[in-house]
Amino acid sequence: MMCPNCRREIADYSNFCYFCGSRQSTTPAGTPVAHKRLMRSVTDRKIAGVCGGVAAYMELDSTVVRIVWVLLAIFPIPFSAVIGYFVAWLVMPEAPLPLPAAAVAQSVPQSTQTA
Repeated sequence: MMCPNCRREIADYSNFCYFCGSRQSTTPAGTPVAHKRLMRSVTDRKIAGVCGGVAAYMELDSTVVRIVWVLLAIFPIPFSAVIGYFVAWLVMPEAPLPLPAAAVAQSVPQSTQTA
């Protein structure tokens, strides 16, 4: 794979260029692209996980999303963001629970070769 910024050859699975540090936005040919879905967070929640889910979808810190949501609830039109939060709570599906670390470690096959 070629880096579009510095035009040097890098590994196909690289997210960043080794030479210039630019982020690689294209995925290698043949690898499936995971589609993001807007879902309520199970792990990053205070009330219902709406702000945590929006933050994960937009790749932001959940604290920033919560602060913006509170400011929108107070300043422009009072309670419009509160109603929006409850609508999102009803409409957004809940994300599945993440696998525990022990289950992930067991599913990865260990190498039987010794050095």
